[in-house]
Amino acid sequence: MPRTNPLGAFDIDWNARPETVVADITARATRLETPCGDGTMVWHRWDGPIDGPTDKPPTVLLHGGWGSWTHWIKTVPLLATERTVYAADMPGMGDAADAPEPHGAEGISTIVADGINEILPDGTPYHAVGFSFGGVMGTWAAARHGKRCVGLTLVGAAGFLDLHFIVEGIRVPELTLPDADIDAIHTENLKRLMLVDHNLIDPLALHTHRQNIARGRVRTRRISLSNALVEALPRVVSPMGGIWGALDATGGGVADIEKRRDILRELDPDAPFDIVEGAGHWIMYEAPELFVETLSRHLAFQESRAR
Repeated sequence: MPRTNPLGAFDIDWNARPETVVADITARATRLETPCGDGTMVWHRWDGPIDGPTDKPPTVLLHGGWGSWTHWIKTVPLLATERTVYAADMPGMGDAADAPEPHGAEGISTIVADGINEILPDGTPYHAVGFSFGGVMGTWAAARHGKRCVGLTLVGAAGFLDLHFIVEGIRVPELTLPDADIDAIHTENLKRLMLVDHNLIDPLALHTHRQNIARGRVRTRRISLSNALVEALPRVVSPMGGIWGALDATGGGVADIEKRRDILRELDPDAPFDIVEGAGHWIMYEAPELFVETLSRHLAFQESRAR
């Protein structure tokens, strides 16, 4: 039967206060919790098309380092008109409990993969979509789950060792600073790392970024700068794909982004790989409609190959 609290693409008041926007989208989700250390990892589920069930496999969205599900805040309302969407708060970030030591790719991704087993029981097929650090986590989860993972899509993913460009000048503000100073530091960080179009550093982008940094308790950079993704890729049997902003600050330029494409295609020659002109690292916030259109094309292609 149709959902009673649908999340349509056009019924979000994006001009409302950022706290209101986040609360509105959160309220339309079902909150799920799975084990994480001494506490739980948090998931949000939006139940798909407003007209009823879909036979499309659900999509699991995994956020970047120092992030939460709100990295996908502009993706969820669009994608959930097509299919069921799960968005994680991964260990040590967002509303999730602290990640057990040591903080390595295998340990954290095991919690994520085990969480997927709980939220999608009985071997339910799913798509994994990983942004930045989440690309590492999605790759390790896909490697564990075999053909159950219908497709793996990497979005500006980390874990490519020396191909990952280090963005200089990123600062974590002292909490004792005045609010205006904290906002100014986060705005500069967003300019350097996340968004090419500085006009898009709006109150919602600043609010979600500031909240995510304040709640981050895992130093993900060491994993992001490692070869963890590339090490796990040969164990992935799912169809693969990639979406990168051509101006991604972590990409090192189009030539280096194409090297990532070539790594994927060595293992999956048919892997779609889109490099989006004019977009930066946080492409799904900067160009949400184009991103979801591109992602939907990837997911449909992966599903056609998995049948």
